[in-house]
Parts: sequence; C-alpha cells; structure tokens
Amino acid sequence: MSSVADMSYDSSRAVPAPRRSAQWRKVLVAYSFIAPNFIGFTIFTLGPILFSFALAFLHWDGSNPITFAGLDNFWRLFSDPSFIAALWNTILYTVLSVPLTLVCALALAILLNQKIPGRNFLRTAMFFPYVASLVAVAVVWNMLFNPEMGPVNMVLYTLGVDPRHLPRWAADKNWAMITVVLFGAWKSVGYYMVIYLAGLQSINRDLYEAASIDGAGAWQKFRFVTVPQLAPTTLFITVMLTIQSFKVFDQIYLLTQGGPGTSTLVLVYHIYNQAFLSWDLGYSSMVALVLFLIVLAVTLIQFRFTRRAAL
Repeated sequence: MSSVADMSYDSSRAVPAPRRSAQWRKVLVAYSFIAPNFIGFTIFTLGPILFSFALAFLHWDGSNPITFAGLDNFWRLFSDPSFIAALWNTILYTVLSVPLTLVCALALAILLNQKIPGRNFLRTAMFFPYVASLVAVAVVWNMLFNPEMGPVNMVLYTLGVDPRHLPRWAADKNWAMITVVLFGAWKSVGYYMVIYLAGLQSINRDLYEAASIDGAGAWQKFRFVTVPQLAPTTLFITVMLTIQSFKVFDQIYLLTQGGPGTSTLVLVYHIYNQAFLSWDLGYSSMVALVLFLIVLAVTLIQFRFTRRAAL
C-alpha cells in the first residue's frame, strides 16, 4: 500500500526544484531586460497621465495647496472663447491636413513605385523633410513664405499676381492656417509615402494581370484593385494622421504661436498656454482630458466605419 501511495505521490509531484529554479532564473533575466523601460514608462509617462486626469478635477497653480474643483473646470470650457477657438481650429486643421497628406502620400507612392529614372533619389528626397530638424525646416519655411521678400511671393508676382493681392501667409489670419497645413503636410508626407510604398509592393501582381485580361484600364485597376488592397494601409494612415493632427503643436509654436489673434490656436497650444504661461494646471488638465476623449471617440468611429465598409 505504501508503494502504491508513493507511486501516486511521485506521479503528481511538481517539477523538480532544480528545474523550477532554472525556469525562474530565465524569467527574472527576461524581466530584467524590460524592467528599465517599464519603470521609466511608469514614472515618466503613465504616472503623469494618471495625475493629469486627477488634476482635471482640482484647482492648482503649482505653488498653492491643491483644492477640489469638481466639474468647475469642465463647465469653464464652454465660457472660454479661447477654448472654443482652439477646438474649432483643431478640427479645421484635421479636416484640411488629413485628406491632403493622404492624397499626396498615395500619389507619390504610386509615382515612385514605377520604374522611373532617379527613383531611389526621389524617394530619399521625399522622405528627407520627415527626418530633418523641425526647427531648421521651420526657419527655412518662414524664409520661403516671407510676405515681403520670400521666393514664393516673388514667383507669384512674376506670374502676374498684383502685389496688393499677394498672400501674407503666416502673418495673415486668413492664410495662417493654410500655411500651417501646407507645412505639416510637406513635413510628414514622405513618411506616409513609405508606408504606402510597402502596401503597394505587397499587392499580388496577378490581380493586375487578371484586370488587364478583363480589359481594365489604368483607372479601373486603381479603383478596383489598388484602393481595396490598400484599405488596411489607408485605415492605419488615416488613424495616425488624425491623432497627429489633433496633437499638433510644434509647427504652431515655431510658425505662428497661435496667431495672428487666435487664427491658428489649437488645443495642445491652448493647453501649453494655460499650463506653463498662466499656471492654471487644473484647467489645462481638463482641456487635455477633453482632447483625449475626442481623439478616442474619433478613432473608434473610424474603426467602426471602416469595418462596416469592409463588410
């Protein structure tokens, strides 16, 4: 009986201690490699995000004691003309920049996917603005679009545009947003062109050959082969561009500082003004929370709309 009991105990016994020890060592080694990044993310990213969400319901100027605000910061949004202007300008920037960048990236990808002279050089040239220093690019852009002596206005004047009707670009409230949109599209179009190039090169060439046999022309191939095959790529780029557009800050800061007036004031720049110029940290956190919810809602709507279109 004891032997039977011993056999049953041996068969149900766990992994031997030396083997368990070796497995635990492997696990600890694996976690030791990711621990620095995880700890840094927790301290410098996740922690501040959670604190910002809590701060949205508080009053704090960074020096005086924190007090509970409830929904005061939220109701204040609707009576703040700067927030209303920033929200409208952010939506306007997104509506203008996303389609423009998307179309330009796809057109460049299709062009540079062909066997044309200097294709590799052109690909590099199109991608260069994305990796170039943003500050240096903004300085050059301001020089090019200088309303008084910029080359762009000189070209327009040479083409016969009346000097009184030459656009003042970033110095004019009617042209400032267009200037920022053009700058943003030019800066990022190369990156999304590369993504589209990868998508184009993954399309099965047999589909184009079958379309040619059926008598399809270039437009029919693009409409019924290229566009459907690139649908996942287009969804990814659209979502990324939308999030990037709602978070736009750097080109606004470098080109216009939200002006003239509030013509290019966007939500992230408004958050910057409230947090680091006015030191109204509770209110700025509420604006950041609203921005987060808007981006989340728009992203979910995009996913749902695209899923229904695919079905």
